[in-house]
Amino acid sequence: MKKVPIDTAYIPLGQLLKKLQLLDTGGQAKLFLAEYQVLVNGVPEKRRGRKIYPQDEVEIEGFGTVRPVREE
Repeated sequence: MKKVPIDTAYIPLGQLLKKLQLLDTGGQAKLFLAEYQVLVNGVPEKRRGRKIYPQDEVEIEGFGTVRPVREE
């Protein structure tokens, strides 16, 4: 599982995908989520604005599983 550092309490799903360099812009998230299956804690997610917290696991089809990690 890949850990992604964040400096806020949560990160929107679209921004997480951008941070992982799966997208060039956050606006592409809607198209990405329509094409690829993304699971948040085992539940399919299609909302790019979904808040992802450090305890959440995000499984991205063709990429693997990531978890945000809060950095102070």
